[in-house]
Parts: sequence; structure tokens; C-alpha cells
Amino acid sequence: MSMTQAALLVALLALVLGGVVLLRTWWAWRQRRLITCPENEQPAAVRVNALGAAAGSLTGHPHLKLSECSRWPEKKDCGQECLSQIERGPGECLVRTLVARWYEDKGCVCCGKPIKDVAWADQRPGLRAPDGAFLAWPDVPPEALPEMFKTHAPVCWDCLVVQKVAREHPDDVTVRPPREQLYS
Repeated sequence: MSMTQAALLVALLALVLGGVVLLRTWWAWRQRRLITCPENEQPAAVRVNALGAAAGSLTGHPHLKLSECSRWPEKKDCGQECLSQIERGPGECLVRTLVARWYEDKGCVCCGKPIKDVAWADQRPGLRAPDGAFLAWPDVPPEALPEMFKTHAPVCWDCLVVQKVAREHPDDVTVRPPREQLYS
């Protein structure tokens, strides 16, 4: 192997490793997080500039900056003091982490089935509001989660789908209580 080939191989290896670091860091920082806004002590949904954090990770110091906040555009020029919450526990404030923890040790309010692992890719559980309305997670603003965790009940994916179909096609569906409730 010539020196030129060796140098090219080293450069290619460095490029691949740098790309892997960039991709992993981008992947880790791209998700929505829920923080407490230091200005008003209320929940706010934020996103970190994942590309900027990934680029900074190549030097060993990812630079965190917000790319989105539920309080923007009104508060777009804030000092972003909330980033210290994210730096202390980047995984702890992920919306999906908070939601998964809420479902731990809970059962579906409709059928009683335990909701163990939240399948984010396809079969996400939902919520039932105090007024009886059913909500899917795409319909829930992340900054409303702390209050909804206090007032709403967990619903498994199966029951959420049944309720959606029953609502959209009421003449075609009969929803009955589980068998255990029929004979009690």
C-alpha cells in the first residue's frame, strides 16, 4: 500500500467516523423536550438545534441552542436559560420519556389491560378526557402534558381505535363493555 493510499484510507475512515458521530448526535438532540420556562415557571415544549449540536460534537463541545419553543414568536429573543435543564438531563425532559413514564403501572380506563411498553412507531396509546372525549398523542400539545397527566385517563391503542371507529361510523359499530362487566 502506498503512502497516498494509506492517507486516503485514513481520511476516509475519519470522514466515516465523523459522519457517525454527527448522525448519532443529531439523532439524540432532534426530539421535542418539555421544560419549565424560567420566566413564567410554566411548561414549554422546545426543540434543540440538532444540527448545530451535532456539528459542535465534532469538537467535543456540542453547542446547544433552541430551534423551536412553544412560547415563540412572542418570546423569541429570550436568553434561553432553559437550556440548563436540558443539559442536566437531556433524556429526562424528552416528551416521549415523560409520556412513557406516565403510562408505567397504569391500565386502560376502558378495558383494564395494562399499558406496559409504549410503541411509538405504530400502536401509541391515548387519553380519555374528563368529558369522555378520546385523544391521540398527535392531538396533544406537549406543553399541556403536566396538566393532562392530572386530569386525563390512559387508554390503550386498541380501545382508542375502537372509539375512533365508533365515533366516525356510529351506525356500523356496537361497543359493548368487557365480558367481566356484563355479568357483575
